Amino acid sequence: MSLSQLPTGLLALIQSPLTYVKIQFMHLLLDIIATGPIPRHIAFEMDGNRRYARRQGKEGREGHGHGFETLIGVLELCLRLRIRCVTVYAFAIENFNRPKEEVDTLMKLAEERLVEIAERGEILDKYGARLNVLGKRDLLPHSVQVAIEKAENMTRHNDSAILNVCAPYASQHEITAAVESAIREAIDAGDLDGSTITEHTLASHLSTSLVGSPPLDVFVRTSGVKRLSGFLTWQCNEHTQIHLVDTYWPDFGLFDLVPILLEYQRKVWAEERQRSNEHKLHPAGEKEQGYVQDRGW
Repeated sequence: MSLSQLPTGLLALIQSPLTYVKIQFMHLLLDIIATGPIPRHIAFEMDGNRRYARRQGKEGREGHGHGFETLIGVLELCLRLRIRCVTVYAFAIENFNRPKEEVDTLMKLAEERLVEIAERGEILDKYGARLNVLGKRDLLPHSVQVAIEKAENMTRHNDSAILNVCAPYASQHEITAAVESAIREAIDAGDLDGSTITEHTLASHLSTSLVGSPPLDVFVRTSGVKRLSGFLTWQCNEHTQIHLVDTYWPDFGLFDLVPILLEYQRKVWAEERQRSNEHKLHPAGEKEQGYVQDRGW
């Protein structure tokens, strides 16, 4: 057996006892967190790649490669916790307005890394995660579109988890497309005045809904910017926890994610206590309601 075939923990122990200890501590921490409520759907606006690179004395576009490695690491943390869906903002439609050299670098990176994500069976296949690329794909170079089709097909058999990569994406486009689709569907069904179109109808036509994503529980934006910037604007609602953290995306890791998950658990437990207290305060009303229902009134 070669070193590359050894389990990650054993390989780390051989190469570095300190690394092995860190990995075991990480697994223990994740196992503890997993005993509590876990978000069904978490989204990451992966911001700060260029500023990270410049801080390292490199060109801004070099930060995107570091950002990809962070994505792989954070994705595995989420999948190990059995988070059903992870959605990431990889490329905004407006990013086509950036310098051509940077856009070309991003397109080349996308073409290479999309297939690489799918081919990393120890991550997506290990956890049964399906890859979806959401957005206005016809804006992408043909070679990137081909890579997307290949990557999606390689994971199409997976049904335990979902990885949504939004590229090129904008909430305005997603919502507009959902409205157009809902209107066409209503007209085809004979509803000419749109009276059957509801908020639920529009939500069901969003790109995240069409691929089976659950409601968004946690939204994370890195780099300290305090805005959504057209990412999952509809999906963010009163039940979504929004975390705007100062860490640049390539630096984001376990100890940035843990406080976010603990805050989610604290909120869920607080809501459960509130419902329990309300039940204790109004038990008679509930019994009376049950009695009326039993009598068929």
